[in-house]
Amino acid sequence: MHKAWFLTLALLVCAHAGGASSPPIGPSTSGGDLRYTVYFGNRPAGPVVFHSGPDGEETVSMKLEDRGRGQDLTLQLRRDGGSFPTREHLTGVDYWKNRVDERFERTGGKASWSNPPEKGEKTLKAPAFYITRSGSYIEIGLLAIALLHSPSHRLPLLPEGEARIEGVSSVRVEAGGKARDISIYAITGLAAAPLYVWMEGPDLFFGRYDGFVTVVPEGWDAAAPPLIKAQMQAMARREKAQEARLGHHPAGALVIRGARLFDPETRTVRPGTTVVVSGNRIQAVGRDGEVPVPAGAEIVEARGRMLLPGLWDMHRHLTDIDGILDLAAGVTSTRDLGNDTDYVLGLKSKWDAGGAIGPRVVLAGVIDGPGPYASPTKVLVDTEEKARAAVDRYAGLGFVQIKIYSSLDPKLVPPIVAEAHGHGLRVSGHIPNGMTAEQAVREGFDEIQHTNFLFLNFIPGVDTRTPARMTAVAEHAAEIDLHSEPVRAFLHLLKERHTVVDPTVTVYEDLFTGRPDRVIPSLAPVADRASYQVRRTLFGNGLPIPPGQEQRYRDSFRACLAMVKALYDEGIPIVAGTDSIAGFVLHRELENYVRAGIPAPETLRIATLGAARVMKLDKDLGTVAPAKLADLILVDGDPTVHISDIRRVTLVVKDGVVYDPAKLYAEIGIQPAVPTVARGRRAVE
Repeated sequence: MHKAWFLTLALLVCAHAGGASSPPIGPSTSGGDLRYTVYFGNRPAGPVVFHSGPDGEETVSMKLEDRGRGQDLTLQLRRDGGSFPTREHLTGVDYWKNRVDERFERTGGKASWSNPPEKGEKTLKAPAFYITRSGSYIEIGLLAIALLHSPSHRLPLLPEGEARIEGVSSVRVEAGGKARDISIYAITGLAAAPLYVWMEGPDLFFGRYDGFVTVVPEGWDAAAPPLIKAQMQAMARREKAQEARLGHHPAGALVIRGARLFDPETRTVRPGTTVVVSGNRIQAVGRDGEVPVPAGAEIVEARGRMLLPGLWDMHRHLTDIDGILDLAAGVTSTRDLGNDTDYVLGLKSKWDAGGAIGPRVVLAGVIDGPGPYASPTKVLVDTEEKARAAVDRYAGLGFVQIKIYSSLDPKLVPPIVAEAHGHGLRVSGHIPNGMTAEQAVREGFDEIQHTNFLFLNFIPGVDTRTPARMTAVAEHAAEIDLHSEPVRAFLHLLKERHTVVDPTVTVYEDLFTGRPDRVIPSLAPVADRASYQVRRTLFGNGLPIPPGQEQRYRDSFRACLAMVKALYDEGIPIVAGTDSIAGFVLHRELENYVRAGIPAPETLRIATLGAARVMKLDKDLGTVAPAKLADLILVDGDPTVHISDIRRVTLVVKDGVVYDPAKLYAEIGIQPAVPTVARGRRAVE
């Protein structure tokens, strides 16, 4: 899984404790240090250790491992009596092993800070709280304490912004014969959604959970499930209230009139179109003035804006915040390609039932093998019996696809394929270590995830379990001749076997061309629409580039685009997926397909009807036609000519429920897209 800001914006919420002048923030241990364990999914990723020195210097260290990736950071800090940092120095490496060196200092009434890309200072009239950019809210426990001690439960942030805290629930937890009373709080002002923290009293940070990452004190693993359950219940209450405020359920028919309708089947546009929706189905589609308008219908005047079927994102690892981000961006259907089973079934259930704002979801279940680089999943198999049982369980839960991961023993691929196909399930995934993409296709893969695995078919000796599956492609993709006989033969095999490819090409744009002092490319077009505290986390996140290799890495990303175009030219089915931030990155993925040379109308077909057909749901989805499900988007502009206009969604209908994207974005602190009348237009380069 790769989510640029999921792993940097909300990944590490770690513990601090106080010296003589500052409150402690965690349960003490017999050794004097405070020790926490970080879990990625159900797997321990590593420890967080707090140490308080005799001179008031405090140190937080963490070393996390995730399939050969992971942070190794040390934070040295001092605090005042109100738990505000007065000095911080964060050093080490980030998730992708880029060097980190970040400093903050407050002396008297002046604060200063430096990190790539920030350097600044500010005169303060009152204390303000600094959050390190590279540490990804490593100070969340300390911030929670300061907020709880603030009379208003609000604090100004540096360099800009304001944080707020609110209590949402309380739980009594037990472990090892001991009990603690824990309160759950929501902190807002830092991210697009509340960040939840678990506190024992106002001065003791106990842990947190963000949908994928869990932090708990060592020895208190048993406390996590009841706390997570209570947190999810609180989130569900909040999300249900959001849906009631932001989702409009028409009392009668809904009529969209005067639209320019895009038909993915023919890749053509029909001006002057009226669409009638009744309940959650499309009742009629025809020319303006020729389609009867039901009495009492709600009428939306499109005024020449473009009407399209809802978009699909075919590669996701869903979290709660994705629901609003997706619908605001016009994504009404998604495919989850690996998640905690109970968690994702819960998401799907509440989104389907209208208990929260979110898209339709089709599910793929991940299967991996045990080992040091295994995926953070509970489904690890090492025998044929276990492999077939895993497939059977996924099928029984309503999953429609199996995703194989990199550590699976290649000898288990055939029985997994046979069992899955016997249930009518598709099979896709990474290429297990020891196999090539060609072998996987011949063994029955219906689909391959990620462009890098196509290149690795021609780069021998790469351990696909490790980050080498990315770095080897960054170093060598530009050397591979896509017109050579081996490549042409491989593409012919993909076409012959009707193998689908999920390129996630924007992942490689970020990894190969992202730099620490620049906003990552996938989010650069929308960064200025986010709050300052979110915007400052959107820099960097690319792979460390060896000196002198910057151009080689850029050329390798261009090779990824060329591979996508080669797939299209060969007639190999492509699906548009992101494996990244909801909504915004799908728009970038579509822009990259056009950059690669795929015509914009064809790109829109890929993201609508093409996805529905791959998932065998085109009877109900993928086009705007009578009797189909009412999943529609209205766009200000013409994305068949300027693909970037797909970013300007002005109305979304999902299952007959109407949403205003501007209001959805406002709910999470994001500015709406600029209307076409307020800007110039140009095609994607």
